[in-house]
Amino acid sequence: MSPKWQGQCPSCQAWNTLEEAVVNAPSSALKARSTVTAASRVVRLSEVTLEDTARWPTGSTELDRTLGGGLVPGGVILIGGDPGIGKSTLTLQVIDAIAQTRRALYVTGEESAAQVASRARRLALDLDRIEVLPETGLEAIFTHIGSARPDVVVIDSIQTLYSEAFNSAPGSVVQVRECAAELVRYAKSNGVAIIIVGHVTKEGSIAGPRVLEHLVDTVIYFEGEAGSNIRIIRALKNRFGAANEIGVFSMTEDGLRGVSNPSSLFLARGQQQSPGNVVFPAIEGSRPLLVQVQALVDRTAGNPRRVCTGFDAQRLAMLLAVMNRHLGSQLGGFDVFINVVGGIKINEPAADLPIIAAIWSSLTGKIVDSGICVFGEVGLGGEVRPVVGGALRIAESQKLGFNRIVGSAVGKRALNSDMRIDSIERVDAAIELLRQ
Repeated sequence: MSPKWQGQCPSCQAWNTLEEAVVNAPSSALKARSTVTAASRVVRLSEVTLEDTARWPTGSTELDRTLGGGLVPGGVILIGGDPGIGKSTLTLQVIDAIAQTRRALYVTGEESAAQVASRARRLALDLDRIEVLPETGLEAIFTHIGSARPDVVVIDSIQTLYSEAFNSAPGSVVQVRECAAELVRYAKSNGVAIIIVGHVTKEGSIAGPRVLEHLVDTVIYFEGEAGSNIRIIRALKNRFGAANEIGVFSMTEDGLRGVSNPSSLFLARGQQQSPGNVVFPAIEGSRPLLVQVQALVDRTAGNPRRVCTGFDAQRLAMLLAVMNRHLGSQLGGFDVFINVVGGIKINEPAADLPIIAAIWSSLTGKIVDSGICVFGEVGLGGEVRPVVGGALRIAESQKLGFNRIVGSAVGKRALNSDMRIDSIERVDAAIELLRQ
């Protein structure tokens, strides 16, 4: 390393091997935004004044539920999801609702102002109150934000932004990390709520460095099956509310519309009953949700397949081993297919017993009565363990017209329900009850 050009390298004595590398200093725009803060001091938690965090409604009940009540001034939200799933549609609807009472700005780096206006007209939004800035330069964006002084800013998307302080291309790790860090600093110091839209990788995770998710306050991810109009948003991280809360939307010609009763949407209860269908009262965050679990067991001449949609394949392998040992179900020569209706993904252990019941029903041809809900965690010894939220599951089942519960032991509060509650401790006992 040399401060000036030299024909011969002073280290290896080779000729004409030195290459010039330009080291960029932070731009004046970034320097202007850096502030000098006073030295911090140690305080006791008893000395800290607690104040209720103000919330700004987004105009969508489902989104407010996922966020924990609405937007927080100074909060930064990262929204990810597959292309075309509805990220830009949702953020544009939020901007339209926020703009009724507060100043809002929609920064688009992927589309022109005409394209955004076309989408807003198709969604029947008020074009007069939506302000759009087609810009990708971070310094120019901060200049516009400083003059307009909006309360809420949408960045669509973070992968299109670039800062003049760095030579890397937009979308690179350095640009994504540094641009997101500057947006977070601005939001915290000025009390502006910022919503950032992010791309996803082939594996389905949010693209960019992992530090991007650590920088923001809330990470929301879109879920939905191809060809389905159901969209689910899930809070994977939330500093201002509970994580794993979900919101359910239906994609219509007029945009995303919240579903007030998602349990009825996920249940396909028709006149024709068939083996392999079991209703499971799930809990997503603090929300009870009734979903239908389907299983199809079919004989195979080759290697048996285990295919899961909305359920963990490794968990399924464990449950099949439990059925083999404790129920005597020989499934080595059968294909097993599991599907959760509606495109929702089930990650809680309370789904073990419904999955086993659905597989048993499809294997034997026995129909599980449509008025029964099943839940419970199954251990390797065939025991059925208690799960959290028993009272919520029973209340939701009763509200939707079910009259019987087969599952793990529940608390005394839930036992006051008018429903028939069969609390079981073994998986074979559950199957015997479902035979009746």
